Amino acid sequence: MPLGEAGASFEKTIANLGGDPAAPFTVFEEVASVYAARREALILEAKERKAAEKAWAAQNPELATKLERFFSGKAPEFDYASVVQKDNQATRSASSTALAAFAGKIENLVVASADLSNSDKTDGFLKKTTAFKKGDFSGSFLQAGVAELTMACVMNGMALHGGVIPACGTFFVFSDYMKPAARLAALMELPVKYIWTHDAFRVGEDGPTHQPVEQEAQIRLMEKLKNHKGHNSMLVLRPADVHETTVAWKLALENISTPTALILSRQNIPNLPVAGNAYESALQVEKGAYIVQDDPGTPDVVLLASGSEVSTLLEGAALLRQRDQLKVRVVSAPSEGLFRQQPEEYRKKVLPCGIPRFGLTAGLPVTLEGLVGENGSVWGMNSFGYSAPYKVLDEKMGFNGENVYQQVKKLLGKS
Repeated sequence: MPLGEAGASFEKTIANLGGDPAAPFTVFEEVASVYAARREALILEAKERKAAEKAWAAQNPELATKLERFFSGKAPEFDYASVVQKDNQATRSASSTALAAFAGKIENLVVASADLSNSDKTDGFLKKTTAFKKGDFSGSFLQAGVAELTMACVMNGMALHGGVIPACGTFFVFSDYMKPAARLAALMELPVKYIWTHDAFRVGEDGPTHQPVEQEAQIRLMEKLKNHKGHNSMLVLRPADVHETTVAWKLALENISTPTALILSRQNIPNLPVAGNAYESALQVEKGAYIVQDDPGTPDVVLLASGSEVSTLLEGAALLRQRDQLKVRVVSAPSEGLFRQQPEEYRKKVLPCGIPRFGLTAGLPVTLEGLVGENGSVWGMNSFGYSAPYKVLDEKMGFNGENVYQQVKKLLGKS
């Protein structure tokens, strides 16, 4: 309670400590003496440490330059176009490929996993290094055990210390345990990288306990919440294929001012249809949302999604063209937060006003309602998931091309 009322008295407290309540901020002589002595000792210790560091730097100029670069806070230099992805893989596998490429080249990257490295595919990095052991920090991997909150807190500590790039992985549903630390990372502007896999109800046989439904909507709120610099407090990316995953990692490592969340699939996803270089096309992820497929002229409807649902929209788009000769635009929107930062001209080019929009999400419909708008519709999850193989779940829950066709027809009928 505030001091001064209801019996709490700072005057009595000061007097009881031997001080003068009329001058409560007077420093006792013996306290000043102790602190003065400690100050001199610390100054001497700092001089000795700086001299030792200077001598070490003179003897090890290359290492000194590397250490300075690590602590500069700058994004690492890496040729992301050199990452060779295997086609039509799960985005968790694509992340593993990227991590394997980073190992040994981004030397200050430290990766952790909450006892799931073979499932969240952070083992792509682990296979190129070794895990930390007591007294042995020659590797770059932390096996955190089943301790998601502790792992996230350790990542915050690493980021605050500086010099390393901390990344940690687990199933997306377990982000619930990490949120207190993730919130603090957002508040403190710490560039921690979260690798959250098994991103939807398609976890299947593991059952509804392991199937994230509301988690994406919750995490994406952090894209709308500003930090004290007025920037989005977190970058959230849900890539739609292997090449978008490479670019998502590029954005994550280049983001040195806020946490980044990578939301990745368990199941394989077909590559997006691209004319030309797939990586160059995927660089459009940097704008948060972009046109994947379009027909000449003004579209009759715009379909939008993130992650694996983009390929499902492409199946529905094919049916809309084949059966009804409709002009359809398909948009991949891995980050609403990034998209909102783009110029209005670009945003209207991708999502033109007055054109009906249909969204598909494996999470709560609210996940996409901000982009779809009040005149569109979103097909999403309105319940917890079920235990079944993911292909069965897709059919039962309406995540297929046929249902996209039916829902868009219903939307256009209302329009």
